[in-house]
Amino acid sequence: MPPYTLPDHPDCLVESDRLVWEGRFPLQLVRFRNRRFDGTFSGPRTWELWRRGRAAAVLPYDPLTDQVVLIEQFRLPALAAGVDPVMDEIPAGLVEDGETPEATILREAQEESGLTVERLERIGDFMLTPGGCDETCTIFAGAVRAPEAGPGGLIGQAGLADEDEDIRVRVLPATLAIERALAGAYPNSIATIALLWLAARRDWLRERWSAE
Repeated sequence: MPPYTLPDHPDCLVESDRLVWEGRFPLQLVRFRNRRFDGTFSGPRTWELWRRGRAAAVLPYDPLTDQVVLIEQFRLPALAAGVDPVMDEIPAGLVEDGETPEATILREAQEESGLTVERLERIGDFMLTPGGCDETCTIFAGAVRAPEAGPGGLIGQAGLADEDEDIRVRVLPATLAIERALAGAYPNSIATIALLWLAARRDWLRERWSAE
């Protein structure tokens, strides 16, 4: 199958498919009809489809101290959306060719937080912007040993110098981070999904990891 060709599906009739941008993340312009719930097909629809591919993310969690590690970095799209551009996040990155999501996240956790993930628990696969982008993110909880923190939970800086990354790393009590997620304080959807999962599965996860 050529790159970026849409897979065949009985509920989708593609009338035209054009690659209109071939940068790092290509953009397709697709004209299609989709099957309605009553069995008929829709009229022609034209959709812009941004191709970002697979990503992976991990919530670093220390089950012994019951703390999570979050990162902060500047995000230009957040600024464009009118959101505080310095976002609270969890380590994440795109899955490289030939790489598994698990390998991706072990690498990203080290690069973006300076932490070594000792074991992983898969949370699930999530589409981030299904209305316009194919990016699908596999989210994990990762067991780490949270380092001693300074004022405000700050434990230092991280990020790759050759990519000009500027990342601040903080440790928070899991209860505090969960409360903030429940209050809608984290606009970053991946971080919020991971923390809400932890809210529901925290006791189970601590028992599971302590038994291993």
